[in-house]
Amino acid sequence: MAGGIVNLRAARKARERAEKRAKGDENAARFGRTKEQRTREEADAARARAHLDAHRRDEE
Repeated sequence: MAGGIVNLRAARKARERAEKRAKGDENAARFGRTKEQRTREEADAARARAHLDAHRRDEE
């Protein structure tokens, strides 16, 4: 028998920890932004909106 003795409970817990870690990393990539990043993105969006509004033509 090649491979040795494996504690099934420890293997299961290690697998579950790895799955939770992967899901957490995925969520961090999707939703995780620092406060600085959020405020910078909001400021950029506001600046772009103001720039477009300044160049808007009046409809008569």
